[in-house]
Amino acid sequence: VINYSPSCRSKPVRPSLPSLPPSEIPSKSKVVWEKFSPQTKFERQLYHYGTFPEGFHWGVSSSAYQVEGGWNADGKGPSVWDTFTQKPGNIPNNDNGDVACDSYNKIDADLYMLRALKVQTYRFSLSWSRIFPNGYKSSLNQKGVDYYNRLINGLIANNITPMVTLYHWDLPQALQNINGWDNPEMINIFNEYCDFCYATFGDRVKFWITFNEPQTIAWSGYGLGQIPPNVNQPGDAPYRVAHNLLKAHAQVYHTYDEKYRASQGGLVSISLNAEWAEPLDINVPREVVAADRALQFQLGWFAHPIFKNGDYPDAMKWQVGNKSELQGLTESRLPSFTDEDKAFIQGTADVFCINTYTTKVQKAVAWGLRRLLNWLKEEYGDPEIYITENGVATGIDITVDDTDRIFFLNTYIDEALKAHNLDGVRVKGYIASSLMDSFEWLKGYTVGYGLHYVNFKLSSRPRSPKRSAHLYFDIMKNNGFPLTEDVEMLYGHFPEGFMWSTASASYQVQSILTNETEFCLSYLLLVSSNEDICFICLCSNTTDRGRLESRWKSYNKIAEDINSLKTLRVRHYRFSVSWPRIMPDGTTRKINDAGLNYYHRLVDALLEANITPQVTLYHWDLPQPLQDVGGWENETIVERFRDYADVVFNSLGDKVKFWITINEPYIVALHGYGINANPGTAPYIAGHNLLKAHAEAWHLYNDKYRAKQGGIIGITINSDWAEPRNPYKQEDVDAAMRVVQVQFCSSTIFSIHDKFTAAEVARIKGTHDYFGFNHYTTVLAFYVDFQNQEHYDADSDRTWLESGSDWLKVNPMGFRKILKFIKDEYGNPPIFVTENGVSERGPVNLNDTLRIHYYENYINQALKAYLLDGVDMRGYAAWSLMDNLEWTMGYDERFGLFYVNRSDPSLPRIPKKSVWHYATITNCNGFISPAEIPHGCQIHEPEGNIYPFVCSFTVSFTLYVYLSVILSLPPSIQLKMNYQSKDRRDEVDCIQQVYQQSFDYVDHL
Repeated sequence: VINYSPSCRSKPVRPSLPSLPPSEIPSKSKVVWEKFSPQTKFERQLYHYGTFPEGFHWGVSSSAYQVEGGWNADGKGPSVWDTFTQKPGNIPNNDNGDVACDSYNKIDADLYMLRALKVQTYRFSLSWSRIFPNGYKSSLNQKGVDYYNRLINGLIANNITPMVTLYHWDLPQALQNINGWDNPEMINIFNEYCDFCYATFGDRVKFWITFNEPQTIAWSGYGLGQIPPNVNQPGDAPYRVAHNLLKAHAQVYHTYDEKYRASQGGLVSISLNAEWAEPLDINVPREVVAADRALQFQLGWFAHPIFKNGDYPDAMKWQVGNKSELQGLTESRLPSFTDEDKAFIQGTADVFCINTYTTKVQKAVAWGLRRLLNWLKEEYGDPEIYITENGVATGIDITVDDTDRIFFLNTYIDEALKAHNLDGVRVKGYIASSLMDSFEWLKGYTVGYGLHYVNFKLSSRPRSPKRSAHLYFDIMKNNGFPLTEDVEMLYGHFPEGFMWSTASASYQVQSILTNETEFCLSYLLLVSSNEDICFICLCSNTTDRGRLESRWKSYNKIAEDINSLKTLRVRHYRFSVSWPRIMPDGTTRKINDAGLNYYHRLVDALLEANITPQVTLYHWDLPQPLQDVGGWENETIVERFRDYADVVFNSLGDKVKFWITINEPYIVALHGYGINANPGTAPYIAGHNLLKAHAEAWHLYNDKYRAKQGGIIGITINSDWAEPRNPYKQEDVDAAMRVVQVQFCSSTIFSIHDKFTAAEVARIKGTHDYFGFNHYTTVLAFYVDFQNQEHYDADSDRTWLESGSDWLKVNPMGFRKILKFIKDEYGNPPIFVTENGVSERGPVNLNDTLRIHYYENYINQALKAYLLDGVDMRGYAAWSLMDNLEWTMGYDERFGLFYVNRSDPSLPRIPKKSVWHYATITNCNGFISPAEIPHGCQIHEPEGNIYPFVCSFTVSFTLYVYLSVILSLPPSIQLKMNYQSKDRRDEVDCIQQVYQQSFDYVDHL
């Protein structure tokens, strides 16, 4: 007879949670998907700086079977996990928890770790079979009780709050022998055990968790049979077991409520588990229903009865009920509660405890945690929430250098912070899983979740803090992620006369072919076929220009480009001269006057607009005939480049006062002649000749033109900044410095290296009037032992924003650091930042928030370098003026401040939102403080701006062909689908409109 009746219970001391209406299908909590699913990648990834409120509970976790060991010590009885793991073949390497971390004998070692971490809370579980060896109070084992008293007293003595789980999967084997949780008698047996624990430990324990992950117990233990007791009856056993677990939980909650709450003043809850489920498409109702059903079956199975109305969610009742009926059953496999049951179960939790590890999408993503917490808020009446488990596993090869866990903690905790600070979710605590590596259930010791490494090969089980322990210490100490000086905006101005600019390159923006003459170049580009661009060597009288002429046609759109520059308020413009446009075969045998005239027109137009040209002589577009004889590997190219420079200086030098000889020689050498080519020697030979060519051009200008033309000349070097992946590991520190030094291989002009003759050293060293510098990103460098040779590799921090380029992650602080590195390493030369920018890909969005964020933060770091670090900053050029052909990425990656609508034959330049932000920075010569706003230097986007989009003939014709084929339309039918947008829509919107018009037209026919 089960003594289970709410009628005999007195009124609880603590008011229960209010009853809530049952969830709809899908639940009203679908507003979470509606709110967050449309977020851009930038919005999802943007790091939030802030702190949790005072009194936030920080902790770490463990469980009895995973850490205690002493499986039969001092009278302990066997549990189902002892039985299961001691059978060979069940666990990898036949591992088991017989000894585990030996915490039963190492209380002092565990307390030392907790004290060193300075955690406020330690979540651990009691081993039922250590206290009651056969599961019943009559088998009381006092030595087991003494162990937990010593642990609890040690925690209290160190000001650490015990958070105690009464049941964490390790059922006494004797109770499984009577069918375990499939037996309703377990409700009272469990209550007897919990009543004893409350009475024995409750004077010091103020936070109780009845069950850990009851869904896992029911489904994995009695459904799939994956974990003990390994019952494989998925059709009905999990539902019966869950029914008993819910009743057992309610029973022990009421026991505490009636007998102990008034005197002990503690909290009682249950730790549920969930993975966030993201619909494949928020706009498809059935996908939303599927995601909602997944959460209701996993989480709502237990949360809905406890936190809503005492009953299972309708989505679950209907699904199981309908399938049961189809199976010919007379009643549902999901048991039903009586009204009395529902009243007894509803409200039996003082707070909401959730274990969560990942998100059900294509890969593990941190942002699912924020959405899950918001869903709990919406679904269960805004409860107080404790995250009672959250962590990530690393392999056994990871000892203390656990980079993945560092990334995990930095991102997941920040998502919880967003939920609290930005969304108003009442997150009250975070428990990291786990304190130390331990027995990880079915994985044995093949993975570890710990903040501390445990060497299981040694009988002493020594513990060592991992890097993640140090990080978590700092997070707890700071109560989150407070804004630091490194990140905080600095308000101030660059020096008077600072050169604000933007940049482009000839091959990327000018058309390849002209009507004046044919020429050829060596940059052979492989672009996706859907771009319909065929780049080949065009040295003959070919008439098939394809779309080559229609790149951006800057060659014929000087006026439009000047207007774009005026809009940006820049007073400088960096562009490159096309070597093959001026000297088609790369030599002085033929000078193309038409090509030179184009650059005269461009320079004259710039000067007339009061914009100073900054001219690059070589930006990767080598004349093909020179490449045919070896290109930069052929030492004769040094003289060829000098001859080319002589022609350009002589023709344009009276107007151009800022020269760059070569753009990014490191990229030319490594990517042009090394990777996928001959990495052994070719890049070094090419780099050697690039430096010599630069030096010859510099000396030519210095000796022949400087006196009468009065310009300056230098080279543009590129480099990422590199941080050591492990800043406490000297090998990684050295690897980071090596990454930077290798990229500065061209810096021989500043501090000459060997491998040159004495005469070459003298000729090259010092050939600079300034330090031209391109910078985009930062990497994490780490040491690699590569076939007994020291090597290095690079990664990125997952807290850094992603861009449209795989290699470009957003870390503004690296910009300041590398600028200071240049100052310290090369004697504080005058620095002109000649390229800096960020890419996007995917559908066009003129509201380019990522680019706005990038420029504001990177330029602000440059301001810090100037004002705080004393770096001699002279100028800054944003890359790039407009979206253009991004080399091997074609048009997929877009760096431009201006969008170019390639569907329109006129190729209009359309300003993105970033234009007005960059224009404000340039016009204000820095950053004005919020107290100064509004300010006259601010540039605002014109109100009522109209950006016309005319969908191209190409799009229209493509649709016409598609419809003609699919719908068998006569070819004579003309589909007129020009569309003019009155809004600031992007090209994708335009194309969608065209498609709709097409189908409307077909419907009409």
